[in-house]
Amino acid sequence: MNIRDKVKQINVGGVLIGGGAPVTVQTMCNTKTWDVEATVAQIKAMQAAGADIVRIAIPDMNAAQAVDKIKEQVNVPLVADIHFDYRLALAVAERGIDKIRINPGNIGAAENVKAVAEACRKRNIPIRIGVNAGSLEKGLLEKYGHPCVDAMIESAQGHVELLNRYDFDDICLSMKASSVPLTIAAYRKAAEVFDYPLHLGVTETGTEWNGTIQSAVGIGTLLSEGIGNTIRVSLTADPVREVSTGIAIVKAAGLRPGGVRFVSCPTCGRTEIDLIGLATEVEGRVRNMDRDITVAVMGCVVNGPGEAREADYGIAGGKGKGLLFKKGEILGTYPAEELCDRLIELIESDV
Repeated sequence: MNIRDKVKQINVGGVLIGGGAPVTVQTMCNTKTWDVEATVAQIKAMQAAGADIVRIAIPDMNAAQAVDKIKEQVNVPLVADIHFDYRLALAVAERGIDKIRINPGNIGAAENVKAVAEACRKRNIPIRIGVNAGSLEKGLLEKYGHPCVDAMIESAQGHVELLNRYDFDDICLSMKASSVPLTIAAYRKAAEVFDYPLHLGVTETGTEWNGTIQSAVGIGTLLSEGIGNTIRVSLTADPVREVSTGIAIVKAAGLRPGGVRFVSCPTCGRTEIDLIGLATEVEGRVRNMDRDITVAVMGCVVNGPGEAREADYGIAGGKGKGLLFKKGEILGTYPAEELCDRLIELIESDV
């Protein structure tokens, strides 16, 4: 049994996190939450892309008062992202939110924390404590001099103790940093110290290209070590892309079956077809297929036939033409310009 299976399990609107449950993929809306129509439309797009859980920002009471209206129109669990004002947490709890992301240390006096803990306990609403290297408490920065693993762990311990003080233990933790090595080190330590499910993510990763690389290294490393129960890829991009990237990372770590596994080789001097164009076209056309299959697009006769033969469906290129494979059997030779259509026709007809 790996680390992710040993941790406490929480229930987020019917989606289980931790305790042996599958790793889930989250994202966050960038709409104004009070704009119910826009927020619902974005949530539905996220869910269509495969999101298991969606977070929404609750910066003010207008946003909080929209939660029940949004929930009436979507069927994916919603997490409220709250800072500073405990009354917002109470408001979304009353309106059926499925989980709250909050730092107990930044919502004021002890009675505020107690009120939130009691409201969430009464309604079985889990709380995620989100520790971020960029917003550690002043006292911890003075103690350690800079953001570091020990400071992040101490911050998490302090927040956990605040909730435990009021008999609340339905907790999830995140330990995010913009530095990939710090993120990995913090989660590794957290996995040793806590028995709560861990929400993985590298924060402030930048644009889609840079953020995908950093997230794949940070999240992928931890998942491969058996650490992490739910993930969010943070990109300065359309949040729907966060979902597809997150799913790809979980699949690459071998933790999510189903869907098309796409394989293609790099180009080289032996390639005699437009492999880049062909691979891009095939990948785009199979991406949203709901089939548990492997599709290979290979460029030449060195490794191509062998790799394509191992796939459920595949193409191996030659000079201006290519072979079409199905489970190791050559079905024919076709001109390069027909290969993609022939491959898609084969996949779609073979159900």
